[in-house]
Amino acid sequence: HTGVCVFNQITDSHDCATITTEVKFRSLTVEEIKRYVDREDVLGCAGSAKSEGLGISLLDSIQGPDPTALIVLPLITLSDAGISLP
Repeated sequence: HTGVCVFNQITDSHDCATITTEVKFRSLTVEEIKRYVDREDVLGCAGSAKSEGLGISLLDSIQGPDPTALIVLPLITLSDAGISLP
């Protein structure tokens, strides 16, 4: 789950959202895991699988309304809330 809340100082209002992303790992061998751990900084991300890097090869699927919520700020959600991006 990723939470985001945008506060508008001008109108004194806010818009909050929770984005749920379901990540399914594929079956992995010990060798595959060892190779991945040797090549990626596994401590710097949730679940130790960086979907923006080699970790995507560990996954069977990623499901959710905003895949950017898995990596960083949920950019699709922010755009839907009226935040001007880029």
